Amino acid sequence: LVPDCGSTWLLPRLIGKARSVELSLLGERLPAEKALEWGLVNRVYDDAALMEETMKLAHDLANGPTIALSLIRKLYWDSPENTLEDQLNLECESQRIAGRAEDFKEGVTAFLEKRPAKFKGK
Repeated sequence: LVPDCGSTWLLPRLIGKARSVELSLLGERLPAEKALEWGLVNRVYDDAALMEETMKLAHDLANGPTIALSLIRKLYWDSPENTLEDQLNLECESQRIAGRAEDFKEGVTAFLEKRPAKFKGK
């Protein structure tokens, strides 16, 4: 069949048209190290460390400032469709929301007290 799920839109924007077409036409496996080099993945772990590192990352995200993390994801999700002005306005509104969150106060307090933050997701 043909590439789907938006890969023909997304892949050229990530790795360029030539690499995208080559991957799709030849159907060859892409080694993890090459995917990392091309910016398709952010991290590569050997099999022995994969579960531990995955759980650490999941723990860090789950215990992070959930409102801010959610806003960050939305900002990047909406970014390709926005003008710069629209994106700046969205960032401004998101900054207001995040600044009113309890997690913001905890983050500032933890920074001033030189300790790890204990985010509650509020």
